[in-house]
Amino acid sequence: MQNIHTLTLGLYQVNCYIVHNEGSDRCVVIDPGYEPKKIAAFLGEKGLKLEAILLTHGHFDHVGAVKDLVDATGCRVFLRPEEHTMPQMLTAGKLYATDEYPAQFQIAGMTFTVLHTPGHTPGSVCLICEDTMFSGDTLFAGSCGRTDLPGGDWATIQTSLGKLRDLPGDHRVFPGHGESTTLAQERQCNPYLR
Repeated sequence: MQNIHTLTLGLYQVNCYIVHNEGSDRCVVIDPGYEPKKIAAFLGEKGLKLEAILLTHGHFDHVGAVKDLVDATGCRVFLRPEEHTMPQMLTAGKLYATDEYPAQFQIAGMTFTVLHTPGHTPGSVCLICEDTMFSGDTLFAGSCGRTDLPGGDWATIQTSLGKLRDLPGDHRVFPGHGESTTLAQERQCNPYLR
């Protein structure tokens, strides 16, 4: 079972998730948008070793702390290559050199399945680990990601949301902004998942 710690950071209130197996000191950080010193201090306080940064997409509010964390830890960074096609005004400059996501991989003793869910950005992903989904800015509680920025596309995100709706079973959903939810709840109440 994973332990999931949430740090809500910066002006845009991005949810940065620190995830590790119970009893393990190896962790990943998902979407470290801001405040690298705060993230590093939390890792130190919990005695956690950062093995990788997993990015759901490349917007500046989700990647701002990447370089400082990599410089401090030497960890790997995963992102889909399509994100490098976005204008640098949306990514706060050139995105940090990254590893490309495989469809499924193991890191810090956990297995992640990567769902390509474009629409908010061309390379947006949702990350599934056991019964938990980290949905980035594709799916929110009661809503979905915006598509009006360069690289966004409404018809594409509708297809991606349909892919999430049709997943078997239920998942706890941890989005890039706002409160956590469940896939069952979103299927029932989220107008964008109907």
